[in-house]
Amino acid sequence: MVKQTQTDCGRLDILVNNAYPTGSPMARLENRSDGDFEKALQGGFMGPWWAMQAAFPGMREQQWGRIINLCSLNGVNAHPYTAEYNAAKEALRSLSRTAAREWARHGVCVNILCPAARSPAYENFVRFAPDNAAELLKQNPMGYMGDPEQDIGGVVAFLASEDARYLTGNTLFADGGSHTNGVSWEPPLAD
Repeated sequence: MVKQTQTDCGRLDILVNNAYPTGSPMARLENRSDGDFEKALQGGFMGPWWAMQAAFPGMREQQWGRIINLCSLNGVNAHPYTAEYNAAKEALRSLSRTAAREWARHGVCVNILCPAARSPAYENFVRFAPDNAAELLKQNPMGYMGDPEQDIGGVVAFLASEDARYLTGNTLFADGGSHTNGVSWEPPLAD
């Protein structure tokens, strides 16, 4: 991916890691398997790490780059029933902060964005726990779930820009203020 971008565009300036493997249903921690964690860490941590490793040499050479890793309030707030996801996203947050510290001298800014958006994963959550989803929106200071393009895309564009040249190692929450009051994310789950 990185080599192809460098071939097609002549260089790589911006890397946004926003992928995560889907398919693990919500489950209590004691019901998680090693496989659940391996899948989450492979796709949610190792994938971004490999992309960062591939992108960094070119960014170092040009002395400019932006790496934006999308993480989650789930990990920050220790939401229940998604332990493997939380662990992968928090590991990525830690890696991002370390990369920001080490790569800043090369003009590479690394930041973390924790969005709350009407993504396919959110829509699945609404179908699974509509009452809890409605309660979440009531607790959101802005009163709505963000639009991926209108509410989240602009933040990513800012982080990728020259205007963010003095911003690195930070976690930004594009969540309508949900992180300020620790919204009650706890869908009903049978024992």
